[in-house]
Amino acid sequence: MTRSGSNETEIRNLITDLSSALHDKDAKRVLSHYAAGSVVFDLAPPLQHAGAGESSEKGLNDWFATWQGPIGHETRDVNITTDGQIAYCHGFIRITGTKVDGERADVWARQTTCLKKIDGVWKITHDHTSVPFYMDGSFKAAVDLKP
Repeated sequence: MTRSGSNETEIRNLITDLSSALHDKDAKRVLSHYAAGSVVFDLAPPLQHAGAGESSEKGLNDWFATWQGPIGHETRDVNITTDGQIAYCHGFIRITGTKVDGERADVWARQTTCLKKIDGVWKITHDHTSVPFYMDGSFKAAVDLKP
């Protein structure tokens, strides 16, 4: 696999717009970046989500409703590899903001994203977001870690 400047730029633009759509709580725009039949392993239950569809839009809007104002969404250390039609990325995301109950959120997570060029446009086919957990028997999510 090789890096392609044009493909990498297109994918970075997609990632930037996805972050902006999450910030703006725009479920339709978020989902516009996902291929039909995509699979998402997200932070929230269940273990697997469908990436694009009515239930996904409802789920996103329900999650957006738990936040006051915009949601901070930052990416860091994103590495992109592509062969021209298939790509994968990995890096970190940071989610910040205030929940409706007044709690401040500031969480870093790991993210791996797989994409496919469909009709000349990059679409996410698989997204996997996770946080590590403490192996001390508590199984507590390690949401206090930072890159």
